[in-house]
Amino acid sequence: MINLPSHRLPGLVRWFPVGAPGSGALTEHVLTTDAGRWWVDRVIQPRVIAAECGDHVLLLGDPQALTPQDLAHFAHRYIEAPGRFRPLIGSAFDRAVPWQRTVYVKRTTAPAAPRPRGITLRRLTAQDARALSTLPPAMHRIHRTWGGPDALARSGYAWAAFRNGRIVAVACTYFLGTAYEDIACVSVPDPRLQHLALACVEALCSDIATRRRTPSWTCSAGNRAGRLLASSAGFRAEREYGHYAVGAPAATGRVAAG
Repeated sequence: MINLPSHRLPGLVRWFPVGAPGSGALTEHVLTTDAGRWWVDRVIQPRVIAAECGDHVLLLGDPQALTPQDLAHFAHRYIEAPGRFRPLIGSAFDRAVPWQRTVYVKRTTAPAAPRPRGITLRRLTAQDARALSTLPPAMHRIHRTWGGPDALARSGYAWAAFRNGRIVAVACTYFLGTAYEDIACVSVPDPRLQHLALACVEALCSDIATRRRTPSWTCSAGNRAGRLLASSAGFRAEREYGHYAVGAPAATGRVAAG
């Protein structure tokens, strides 16, 4: 597939939803922040278009226009695509595991989360890039859709809880849409600090409300901790969808799992 610069997109953005919660805000995020890439099968009258941001890919169009090798760039990503793409995705990678996802939308106000002593809760600034970059590897996904810790720190779209100058929880706008901001949150695995993720989410949601947008939250059906946190923060299930967690490019044809 061909990487298409953003300035070549005006006639193609109609392929994707506008003002939608969850992953529907991905394309709007890429257009607004330029923290992602666009791919087409051909520049003139493309039959397939993909939006890539962080570990996520939205794929639309006619799968018959592609070969399995055309998707090799999307290895080790999460691919959301209509069902007609399933045989192609299954043939393109050594594994293609379907994951059920739920989109939540904030509907109610949550009670204020308790805050232990010695904790500072504030919006991140450009000076916090180093603190973000030193997070444990399992927490690095929080800044991938912004292009890295520097971009997220200076964006103004993240709140963090600090303890002794170290980030122990952070929530941010993961996909910045025109009507919805889909958020994400990570925290260190310390039961004594379990309420700080909720405090970060509440602060971020307050910011989103001042921007006259609605917070949304997306997590997998098996992510019990994420679903519980979303519920505690006043989010309610809106819709379900599926995407594929794919592995390395396949040496030979495969069939999607599930």
